[in-house]
Amino acid sequence: MDDKLAGETRERVSASLPAQSSVTLRVNGVEQQLKIAPWTTLLDALREYLYLTGMKKGCDHRQCGACTVLVNGRRINSCLTLAIMQDGAEVTTIEGLAKGEALHPLQQAFVDHDAFQCGYCTPGQICSGVGLIAEGRAKTADDIRELMSGNICRCGAYPNIVAAVEQAMRATDKRAER
Repeated sequence: MDDKLAGETRERVSASLPAQSSVTLRVNGVEQQLKIAPWTTLLDALREYLYLTGMKKGCDHRQCGACTVLVNGRRINSCLTLAIMQDGAEVTTIEGLAKGEALHPLQQAFVDHDAFQCGYCTPGQICSGVGLIAEGRAKTADDIRELMSGNICRCGAYPNIVAAVEQAMRATDKRAER
């Protein structure tokens, strides 16, 4: 009798859940088709369905920036964006920045400037920095600090992070001049 009741309960619960949603994302240059619950965040879709665990779930309230990814070239906090809202979008995660063995210029700058300590925030910091550089609004160290203020480093590596972004900005400017 308990098994029958449990089975009936499972059927009622399953019947009340919304259908899975189909979402197509182009993640790090590869088209991915997902069947997910409509309430699945982009962060959870990337981490739990595609096993891209570089970006972290920090606060889950868009306050720390550990989940920052690039969507259509713009930096966003993936913890508060539903995956279905990004259907058809180009998503770049920390895993998609390097070209083979060659690090992205900002990744290399983070290494050069020792711009990380525990490393938890590093993927979000780097994706945010890449988006910041692409925006072209930052001209000074103060601009970098202000425009990346949504990315928290609990270890306090900010001076090194700013130096790394400045180095990558200079490298990007030199490439643009060629």
